[in-house]
Amino acid sequence: MNYKELVEFMVKALVDSPQDVNINEIEGEKSTILELKVTKDDIGKVIGKHGRIARALRTVLNAAAAKTGKRVVLEILD
Repeated sequence: MNYKELVEFMVKALVDSPQDVNINEIEGEKSTILELKVTKDDIGKVIGKHGRIARALRTVLNAAAAKTGKRVVLEILD
């Protein structure tokens, strides 16, 4: 499972409209940037109170990336 699929799986379980989840993957040499777009109604569900959900998503993503030695950055766009 690649990083985009992992984030997509986790985020679709959180939001009310999973069909509107859009992830853009920008591949670099030593890092990968994932740009996440959801509807305005779902942005709060993805970020969570005080950013806890977003921090948890990034933690899981970094744990998955630790095996490959790459750095993965999750950006939540509004």
